[in-house]
Amino acid sequence: MNEVKKAVSGKDTVLLWILTALLADGHVMLEDIPGVGKTTIALAFAKALDLDYGRMQFTPDVLPSDVTGYSVYDRETGQMEYRKGAVLCNLFLADELNRATSRTQSALLEAMEEGQVTVDGISHPIPKPFFLFATQNPTGAAGTQLLPDSQIDRFIVCLTVGYPDAEAEREMVRQRQSGNPLDTVRQVVSRDELVQMQKACAAVYCKDEVLEYIVRLIAATRKNDKLRRGASPRATLAVTSMAKAVAYMQGRDFIIPKDVERVFVRTVAHRIQLTQEAELRGNTADTVLQEILKRAIVPKI
Repeated sequence: MNEVKKAVSGKDTVLLWILTALLADGHVMLEDIPGVGKTTIALAFAKALDLDYGRMQFTPDVLPSDVTGYSVYDRETGQMEYRKGAVLCNLFLADELNRATSRTQSALLEAMEEGQVTVDGISHPIPKPFFLFATQNPTGAAGTQLLPDSQIDRFIVCLTVGYPDAEAEREMVRQRQSGNPLDTVRQVVSRDELVQMQKACAAVYCKDEVLEYIVRLIAATRKNDKLRRGASPRATLAVTSMAKAVAYMQGRDFIIPKDVERVFVRTVAHRIQLTQEAELRGNTADTVLQEILKRAIVPKI
């Protein structure tokens, strides 16, 4: 966190959510207007964690093969040779993903879910660890289109960076007087160490009562009259993984209900859809999920 903050001022909460998502082995969506530091955040994490970094600026003319790779004929061997695509790295920044065509967007689905890409019937594994940082401009911005629901559901969290406050913006300008602050970010964790931390997070114990609490919370989104679509079973897994990461970061090897409450709204909000009536009454995904949390019976652990 200290290394990343050398390049990113005044966004500690966002950075903490991203770090939690990385430990939970999840992908991150950053949704905001251009110029608020989304790309800088991804670069800073890649440097601090010694991750092989790949970046692609998505535009309508980007092809799926640019992402996944393609096969070319080798005259010397008489065989097809695979040329790897941009996504075969540790941290892939899909910049302005919602500017790409639906076909190109869907090229990332297998990579996000299974950690591999398939070209001409042959699967190619992506190096571990693998994270997808996607950025998208707000819906309605020129030249953008909505991501498919199946893809949105694969992001463990969807975050908004937002404008910096006045002090953070002044600090940002001061940092750049003597060069690019990204150059001062140094590696503090190796890839192998990060993988070991992810395994430790996955091994955090979840008592049956806490697991039932998570399932009840997710089930409540499917029965709420303000929602026309609730959270999927993938959301149940995501909440559990994020809660485990929170417990691990606090030095515990077991989850408590408070961990679940901390991650529930941020992990589920982008996966649900409000009814039109609920939206007209001023409800948001966050407020509906907060209501579900307040009504739920919390297990006593």
